[in-house]
This record gives sequence, structure tokens and C-alpha cells, in this order.
Amino acid sequence: MGKAAIYNPYLDTLGGGERYTFSFAKVLAEEGYDVDIEWKNQKLREKIIERFGLKLSENIKFVDNINRGDGYDICFWVSDGSIPTLRARNNYIHFQVPFKDVNGKSLINKMKLFRVKGIICNSLFTKKMIDKEYGVSSVVVYPPIDVKFFKPKRKENTILYVGRFSDLVQNKGHEILIKAFKKMRLDNWKLVLAGGIEVGAPEYLKKLKIQAKGFNIEFIESPSFDQIIDIYGRSKIFWSATGFDVDENKNPEKVEHFGISLIEAMSAGCVPIVYKAGGYKEIIDNENCGFLWENLDELITLTKQIMTDYTKLREISQKSQLKSQNYSYEEFKKSINNII
Repeated sequence: MGKAAIYNPYLDTLGGGERYTFSFAKVLAEEGYDVDIEWKNQKLREKIIERFGLKLSENIKFVDNINRGDGYDICFWVSDGSIPTLRARNNYIHFQVPFKDVNGKSLINKMKLFRVKGIICNSLFTKKMIDKEYGVSSVVVYPPIDVKFFKPKRKENTILYVGRFSDLVQNKGHEILIKAFKKMRLDNWKLVLAGGIEVGAPEYLKKLKIQAKGFNIEFIESPSFDQIIDIYGRSKIFWSATGFDVDENKNPEKVEHFGISLIEAMSAGCVPIVYKAGGYKEIIDNENCGFLWENLDELITLTKQIMTDYTKLREISQKSQLKSQNYSYEEFKKSINNII
């Protein structure tokens, strides 16, 4: 059908935004495009399979330079806050971060945007910030989740959080979760913290392990896709404190922009109890398919209630599974095809 070029400066972090990028590549490849992804390290392909369970077809290749889309039919560019001069026939810029105060409406940006056919955001929260900052009207395409892989298993007394071990830009709130779990003093429950350690992890992780010492708290570092599927399936509750104590209007980049791990957990029947900020508010219908909390006492109270109310736990679990189907790869593919 044609040639497509993809650029993402953060590919080796292997986070949610990177999964989004590879899924976009997968859609284009399935539509018959030959896809070039700008990245020099060819070993990344193997890491993608291990981390995401995402196999890339032979018509998706890694190349040294896509030359800003020159000579391509489509260019998909993940922004670092700047607007590039793109040269493909059809150019799309993706924002996975709600950038603010980056002089988005500058004259030079307006000129560059003339060559951009569409701006895509990963959530309504991100869209709100991007549209205001750059003076544009973006389209929301929620990240794709392979919901078919995540299924409930024999549930155990486990509270789970999945998120990168890093506090460089967006503190994932591990310390808050450890503090809450310690305050609850549960004898027959375990807290599992799983996440990538590729970026800014060593000192942060060391500090977390010191805080967790003496309590039933397990750390899973850079889990494989199979490990993630297993732990989601066995966990009863999904916690998150990402964005805790942050003013999302002043520092939108510090809260959860969407929440891929939340959807994965919901697919596996975990009951979500997550901090009320950012993209989480778009996903969770409070007290229907999960719970939103605003302070530590509320997190603890909600968790204790659901732990002892088995009927409610089962009901919320089933509703969260149902809601997660709205974010399937098939829905993502439909949305992308509508745009291109």
C-alpha cells in the first residue's frame, strides 16, 4: 500500500507510550504498509516480545534514520514537547505527555503544524492540555490493551501495582502504597510492586526496599509479559498512587496521563482502587467498576471494605472486566484507520 515512518525518542524505556507506538506500527503493517521505525539497536525487537508479548511482522523494520518522513506516505512522530518539520505526504504527531508552558503557540510551531494532518493524544486529559498549549484540536485514540491475554485466575490475597520504578518525571507513588500497606498491618495479604527498571531505578528502588523491609511486600523487576499476565490473574486488588499530592493543572505531566496497567488489571478481574487524578478519572466510574481515592485514609478504608465484602468485590471485579473491553486492540485499530 505504501511506506510509513515512525519515530519515538523514548523507545528503549519500554513503557506504555512505547507499546502505543509499536501498536500503531502493527496497524499500519496489517493495512499493507512497509513500516520503518527509527532506532539503531536491532535487539529492541526481542525485548518488545518479552515485555509486551507483541510480535512485529517482517514488514516492520528498524532503520538508522527516517529523515523526518521524507519519501514516506505516512509519518507518525511521538513528540518530546517540540514540533518537528515533517516531510511525509501525511504527517501525524502523537502526544503521550500533557506538555505545558513550552511556548506551544509560537509562530515557528504554527508554521510547522501546516504540514501536520492530525494530532493524536492518548486521553481526554492529555488532549485538554495539548489543545490549550498549542492552540490545536487533537483527536483522542486510547492506548490499545491486549485484553484477551489478561484473565482472572485463582485469586489470592494480593494487592498489586504495576508501574515503572522511577521518579524522574512522574513519580509512580510506590512510597505512598508502601506506607498505606504498612499502616494496615495485614497478616494474610501481600503487596506486589512490579515494573521496569530501565530508567532512573537503582537508587529509587533501593530506597523502596529499605522502606518495605519486614513487611510482606514483593518487588518484581522488569517482569516478562508472561509474569505480568500471571500476577494480574492472581491479584484481587489493584492499587495506584500515581499523581498523589500533585496539582494536575499546574503539573499535568506528573499525574497518570492514561493508565495502561490499570486497564490490564481490570481485564484480569482486579478491583481498582486508584488515585483520583489525570486519565484515571476517564476510566473509573467511581463505585461502579472501581474506586477513586483522594487521601491515604480513604485508600485504606476503601481497601478494608472491599477485602471483607466478598459480594461487592466479585461485583466490582466483573464490572471492571466488562469496562476494560472498551480499550481493546480492535477498537484502537478502528480508530487509527478512521484517522489515516
